[in-house]
Amino acid sequence: MSKDFILKTSRNDILRITAYGMKNLASSPCLIFVHGFKGFKDWGFWNFTSNYFADKNYFVLSFNFSHNGIGDNPSEFTELDKFANNTISLEIDELNELIENYRSGFFGKTNNKKFGLLGHSRGGAVSILAASENKAVSALTVWASVAKIDRYTERQKNEWREKGYVEILNARTKQLMRLNVTLLDDIENNKDSSLNLEKALNSIKIPFLIVHGEQDVTVPFKEAEQLYEWSDKNNSEIEIIRSAGHTFNIVHPFSGSNEKFDMVLTKTEKFFNINLFKEINDDSRIC
Repeated sequence: MSKDFILKTSRNDILRITAYGMKNLASSPCLIFVHGFKGFKDWGFWNFTSNYFADKNYFVLSFNFSHNGIGDNPSEFTELDKFANNTISLEIDELNELIENYRSGFFGKTNNKKFGLLGHSRGGAVSILAASENKAVSALTVWASVAKIDRYTERQKNEWREKGYVEILNARTKQLMRLNVTLLDDIENNKDSSLNLEKALNSIKIPFLIVHGEQDVTVPFKEAEQLYEWSDKNNSEIEIIRSAGHTFNIVHPFSGSNEKFDMVLTKTEKFFNINLFKEINDDSRIC
């Protein structure tokens, strides 16, 4: 069973959230799913994945960032003005606010404070950066995650600054989606501090799983290898999905799972089961 929630953030922005497995809330660990760039909570595999883990006795939260471009219509980009003003720092702050609201009982009382993050693509980077700040996170998984926040050439940046924005084509919807210079400012001003993935991973000591498609052309597999190289090898592992792309061969609208995505789910479930359902003798790191 799923239930929709609206959370107003400290900036008076709106997070649209769907909770799955409400019957599991009181005693089970929580999983928070973090979509990527041009992603949203109802894209492709997210509903299927949410129900999958709810059936495995997890309480699951899937949500839209306030500036991802999705408004009241769950599958259409109708808030392109917000999308244009989105930043990675804003997404990190919103994910941390969602975490704190879960832990404080916004969704209902829970006696289990253990939870994990699962982020896809840019959402993987956001999850890593949030986990480095938020010591309450118990386990972390990223699917097809970027290792580079700054993905633009100097020529692209110069043109971006001259115009004040850049436009990108959404291949699925055929929309031109504007990105204002605020995103570029955020990346350049914070790339050595709060948006530094190497620094973040050097500080993370919780269990960390990297899953990546061997044939990902959107985010090459070498970025998964880079994340693993930066991570603590005592707590991290990397899983290669052979002959799989950026979304593990899942499309939108969702038309069913496949052998590759089933492998992703099985590996991820095993990882979270080991690290969230097991007895933890020392909870001192969970505040």
